[in-house]
Amino acid sequence: MQKLAFFILASIFLLASCSPAIAPTPTYTPIPPNVVAIVNDQPIFQEALERQLKHLQKAMEASGEKPDLQTLEQMRRQVLEGLIDQTIMEQAAARLGIKVSPEELEENIRKVIQEGGEENFRRWLEQSELTMEEFREMTRLQLLSLKLFEAVTPPPPETMEQVHARHILLGSQEEAMQILERLRKGEDFASLARQFSKDDFTRELGGDLGFFPKGLSGLPPELEEAAFSLAPGQISGVIKSYYGYHIVQVLEKDPAHPLSEEAKRMFREQKFKEWLEKEKASARVQRLLK
Repeated sequence: MQKLAFFILASIFLLASCSPAIAPTPTYTPIPPNVVAIVNDQPIFQEALERQLKHLQKAMEASGEKPDLQTLEQMRRQVLEGLIDQTIMEQAAARLGIKVSPEELEENIRKVIQEGGEENFRRWLEQSELTMEEFREMTRLQLLSLKLFEAVTPPPPETMEQVHARHILLGSQEEAMQILERLRKGEDFASLARQFSKDDFTRELGGDLGFFPKGLSGLPPELEEAAFSLAPGQISGVIKSYYGYHIVQVLEKDPAHPLSEEAKRMFREQKFKEWLEKEKASARVQRLLK
């Protein structure tokens, strides 16, 4: 599922294509049979959906995955949602006067070709089954999305309340309860983390997660909630998450700790997602895919 989400996200932002708009009219206009969605009077055509789906399938197959019929149906609906999002973003950009000039577009394409060499670029186009015009449109949409992102997301704060914590990740509740009992008897947290934690990234650090803010750490929300509810020095009970069973200890708290560049990036991405959800909620969207 995580791989599928990645491929769909990559497909939408790298291969999205814009359908021509139908001008609003006070009289009834029949919906063409090849329209799979309408967003604020702008249609999304079956052709665009199938093209994206084809590229997505090729990307998955190149990585060794062969989607079954159920996965293909799921992909089709998620790709449609991505096209709806892309259409909403383009409409918002037009409303805000955000454009990509021909000069910007040509300069960006020139840099891409120059970086890898024209021969490699042509070979990549052929392997990807993309025409030059499709690549040009893909690049325009990427640049437009970046400009929109900059326009609608606020700058991140320099500091936020953060906790410094460490954890031990175990594979079963029984094992976690055994380790918790040893901690309660006074055994060293870092030593037990190095011996038993399943977290490859923090095990050799004694489970140290460093400082992290709430909602911007990439950690399981259950772990975050526990860490922010503990006082420095306290050890949690066993916490279940998608990854397994955690035991957390808070080392210190800082009400205004400097935000890392990664956390700042996540802050802006979160704000952009919230903005897009609001735009989508207020848009007139008809889904016609059967």
